[in-house]
Amino acid sequence: MLNKKAGMIAAVALSTSLLVTACSTQTGTESQASSPSETSKPAKQETLRILSGVVGGKTPEENALFEKEVERLTGIKVTIEKPAADYDKKLYAAIAAGEKYDLIYMGKGNMDVLVEQGALTQLNDKIKASKVLSDPKVIPTKEWDMITYNGGKIYSVFNKSEGGTLPTVRQDWMDKLKLQQPKTLDDFYQTLKAFKEKDPDGNGKDDTYGLSTAGLYDIQGFMSAAGVKYKYVMDANGKRSIPYATDAAVPIYEWFAKLYKEGILDPNFATNDSGKMRELFLTNRVGMVTYWDAWVGLFNNMKKTDDPKFVAKAIPGAVGPDGKVMLRRGDPSVWGIPVNAEHVDTAMKFLEFWQSDKGNILSTLGIEGTDYTVKDGKYSLTPDGISHGMDHGAPFPNNTNFKNPIGTLPGALEGRQIIFDNNATIENSTKDWPNAEKIVTNYAFQAMMGKMPAADAVKKMRDELKAVNLID
Repeated sequence: MLNKKAGMIAAVALSTSLLVTACSTQTGTESQASSPSETSKPAKQETLRILSGVVGGKTPEENALFEKEVERLTGIKVTIEKPAADYDKKLYAAIAAGEKYDLIYMGKGNMDVLVEQGALTQLNDKIKASKVLSDPKVIPTKEWDMITYNGGKIYSVFNKSEGGTLPTVRQDWMDKLKLQQPKTLDDFYQTLKAFKEKDPDGNGKDDTYGLSTAGLYDIQGFMSAAGVKYKYVMDANGKRSIPYATDAAVPIYEWFAKLYKEGILDPNFATNDSGKMRELFLTNRVGMVTYWDAWVGLFNNMKKTDDPKFVAKAIPGAVGPDGKVMLRRGDPSVWGIPVNAEHVDTAMKFLEFWQSDKGNILSTLGIEGTDYTVKDGKYSLTPDGISHGMDHGAPFPNNTNFKNPIGTLPGALEGRQIIFDNNATIENSTKDWPNAEKIVTNYAFQAMMGKMPAADAVKKMRDELKAVNLID
């Protein structure tokens, strides 16, 4: 599945990428009925310059093929620029420098910043005028609420349908150890303890952990036990609070400290990135991780050849005080049109294509002949297509009419349903969150690693946030 939202980034000097344009130079030929002076007019080539975080090919070489596939399917010659790293910085710097893109990919946090800056084109009228984008069977009406601003203003169109993050468990280990699906925080402790102590991989060594995370990303499924939500929560008067900095979160930090002390929690959780966490899960080192629902299917797909007994399964988080689970739904990933875009109508044409069956096939399966083949109406993935996991930017399109002709990866749909069934809501980051996150993370780690009593850590966290006016 994007991964963390950046805050306001100061404008920096960047060299401007040249817009690649191409115009057809096809010369009209004379017909027998035409006079020698009559020739057909050259057809104008539609072009787009796109800045993308995830949409496109998996490698620079495949990205070039992806561009050609878009042109084959739409007639639009596109240039898709995919920065290798620091996408958010590139995005903000490009906008600040006045670089001209026709479409930009972004998460809601990025969009919040750019809307505040006045950098995006309002799209309400264009969406309303589009038979495709205004069709509730293509994009459900309630989904638009997530990206609608004050006054009903809309500045983007969805890239894909987002799921969320949740605990993902080695179900084959659960079955081997005869464990039941955990529901309470104590249930989770007992399950994770068994993964640590009962040799679930059967190698006779004490080399497994119960749980690994990539920092605080994403422990929401456990914070659910206290009914607290990550990032900002605003009350009816706009007063800001961060529930992870409240006393309600203290018992959860204490729970993590117990896991850490007993060697159940991966000792490198605080410095892991998501790649290191995934690697532990895929190499039989840990029984549970907290990650995106779509990755349940990807995990199973990656291991089906070399370890057919491997089974990843998404499970709900811990039940809260109200008897419900509180999970996180991912921020919408969207396409926006900058106010200085040169080809707005063509950009809208691309967005309509992206929500069509052909666009959905491209965004999932990928490029015909490279990622998949079609014979007698039957779709088959190539070896490259299998390795790409049916994800070229939108593994789950918004278009409710779309049915993936290959099917979905094992466990992925079940994971998404858990997200939709369990009070999963998007997080409210605001432009202040990057500064607040540093403070929250610092003291949360100290509490989770037992370096400071959890109650003291939360008090210091809260006091520091108030001191710099990051909560009210």
